[in-house]
Amino acid sequence: MRPQRAQRAEGERSQDAREEEALGTIYDLVLLRRIWPFVAPHKVMLLLGFALFPLGLVVMLLPPLLFGAGLAIVIGETPTERVSALLPFLEALPGVSPLAWIAICLLGLAVLGGLVEFGRAMSMLVVGQRAMLALRQALFEHVQTLPMRFFDHYPVGRLVTRFTNDVETLGEMFSGGIIQLFQELVMILAIAGVLFWIDARLALWAMAVVPVLLIAALVFRWQVRDAFREVRTRIARLNAHLQETIVGMKVVQLFAREARNLREFDAINQQHRNAHWKSIHFDSALSASIELATSLTTAAILWKGAQLFDLGTIGIDVLFAFIEYMKRFFQPIQNLAARYAVMQQSMAGLERIVELLDTKPEPLSPPERADWPPRGEVVFENVSFSYDRDVVLRNVSFRVAPGERVAFVGHTGSGKTTLLKLLARLYDVSEGAIRVDGVDIRELSRRQLRARLAFVLQDVFLFGGDLRYNVSLGRPDITQERIEAAARTAHVDRLISRLPNGWLEPVGERGANFSGGERQLLSFARALARQPEILLLDEATSSVDTETEALIQDALHPLLAGKTSIVVAHRLSTIQDVDRIYVLHHGEIRESGNHEELLAQRGLYWRLYQLQYAQQATAA
Repeated sequence: MRPQRAQRAEGERSQDAREEEALGTIYDLVLLRRIWPFVAPHKVMLLLGFALFPLGLVVMLLPPLLFGAGLAIVIGETPTERVSALLPFLEALPGVSPLAWIAICLLGLAVLGGLVEFGRAMSMLVVGQRAMLALRQALFEHVQTLPMRFFDHYPVGRLVTRFTNDVETLGEMFSGGIIQLFQELVMILAIAGVLFWIDARLALWAMAVVPVLLIAALVFRWQVRDAFREVRTRIARLNAHLQETIVGMKVVQLFAREARNLREFDAINQQHRNAHWKSIHFDSALSASIELATSLTTAAILWKGAQLFDLGTIGIDVLFAFIEYMKRFFQPIQNLAARYAVMQQSMAGLERIVELLDTKPEPLSPPERADWPPRGEVVFENVSFSYDRDVVLRNVSFRVAPGERVAFVGHTGSGKTTLLKLLARLYDVSEGAIRVDGVDIRELSRRQLRARLAFVLQDVFLFGGDLRYNVSLGRPDITQERIEAAARTAHVDRLISRLPNGWLEPVGERGANFSGGERQLLSFARALARQPEILLLDEATSSVDTETEALIQDALHPLLAGKTSIVVAHRLSTIQDVDRIYVLHHGEIRESGNHEELLAQRGLYWRLYQLQYAQQATAA
C-alpha cells in the first residue's frame, strides 16, 4: 500500500504542477476581461461607484487643511498663503468666526463622507453579488455540458471548490475590491500633489522612503501570488479528500480506516496550513514595511519641518497638515497591501475558474429532427471504444429490431455497461457508428435521443426532494396518473402505501432512508414513467431479493412487449426468455443466440451458466 500511496501523492503533485504551469501563463488583464461579461449588465451601478469617487476624494483631502488652519488660528498665527488659497471659504460667512465655520465644515464633511462611503460600498456589493450569481449560473450550466471523460478524472471536491471558495474570493474582490484599488492609487497621487503644492522641500523629505517601499511591494507581489496559488491548490485537495471520505463513510467505518483517514487528512491539512502561513508571512512582511515607512516618514517630517518652522519658512498649519496627510498617504498604501492580498486570492481563484470554463464541452448537438420515426431499432456497426489507452470494445456489430429484447452477458470488464453508455451518448465511439432508427446518433440532438431512452442503473441515485419528484424528475409531461401507473407496474405502490407521507415522503441524501431494493424499484418506476421506445437495464435486479426480482420480472413481461429492450445481466436466470443473448469477452462478441442455443454450444455462456448453477447449488 505504501508504494501506491506514494505513487498517488506523486501523481497529485505532478497534476498540480501541470495546472500551475498552465495557469501561470494567464495574465491579470486577460482574467479581468474574462469576467467582464458577468459585470457588464450592472455597469450602471459600477459607474455610480466611480462617480462617487471624486466627491469622496474631496471629502478626504480637506480635513487636514481645515485642522491645520484652525490650529494656526488658535495659536494666533495667520494660515499659510497656499493653505488659505485652497480654503477660500474660511471667510465665506460674515459675522461667523473662522473656527466656527471650520467646525461646521468638518461636521458637514463627516456626514457627507459617511453617505458617500455608504453609496460606494452598496453599489459595489450589488455589482459583486449579481456578478457572482451570474458566474455561478454560467459555471453550473457549463459543467452540465462537459463530457463524462471530464468527470472520470476531475475530483468532485475540486469542482466544489470552484463553485464555493473560488467564486467567493471574486465576490470579495468586488466588495473589497477592485474600484477601491483604483481609488486609493488616485488618492495617493492626489495627496502627493497637494503636498508638493504646499511645500515642495518638505514634500521631498516626506517622499524619501516611498521608492524603497515601492521596490518592496514589487518584490512581494509575485511571492504573494505564488503563495495564494498554492493555497487554492491545497484547499481543492482538502475538499476532495473531505468529499471522498464523507461519501465513503460506510466503507471507512466498516473497514476501520478512521485512524488512517485521519492521518491522511492531517497531512493534507498541514500542507494547507503551511501554504497559508507562507501567504501570511509575505502579507505581514509587506504590512510591517508600510508601518515602518510611516514611522520613518513622520520622524523625517518632524525633523525637517522643525528646522523650516524655526526659520519661519513654514507655519504650524503646514507642519500639522503634512503629518496628517502622510498618515493618510500611507493608509491607502496599507489598504492596498490588504486589498492586494484579496486581489491575489481572487486572481488565483479566477485562474482556476477560467481553466474550468475553458474546458471543452461536448460537441454541440444538431437540431432536433422532425423526420425521425420512433420505432426503436438499434444497430451497432463495427464499434470500437477506449476510455484511455485500454481498448474496451473491438469491432462490435449487432442489430436489435424494434420491440426485440436482447441481453448482454460476460465477465466483469468485458464492456457490457459501456455498450449502454455509448448508446446514450455519455461517450462517443472511437470507431464505427451506432444508429437508432436508421440515423447515426451523432447526427441527433442528445435531448431528442435520450428522450427515447430510459436507463435503469445498478447504482441508483435519488435526488433530494420527495418520491414524486424522483420518479418524474421534474418533467411536467409526466402526470401523477403516469407516475402511479408506473409505480403499480414496478410494485412501488406497496412501498408508497406504507409511508406516512405517501408520494410526498422526503428523500434523504442519495436516498439513504430507503433500502437498496426500494431504490431499485423506484428507478424502475422512474424509467417506466418516461414511456420510452428503448429500455436499457444495467444489472437492474442486482440489488433486489429473489421475491422482488420475481415481481419485477412478472411486471416487465407485458410492459416490454413492443419496446426495444437491452439488458445487461449478471444473473443468467433473469434473461432466459429474451429473444437473443450476446456473450461479450474482452470487448468482442464471441457468441449469440437464445438460452437453449447457447447452452447447446457448450461455450462461454455454458461455462457461465454452469458456474452460477454450481454456486446456487452450493448456497442451497
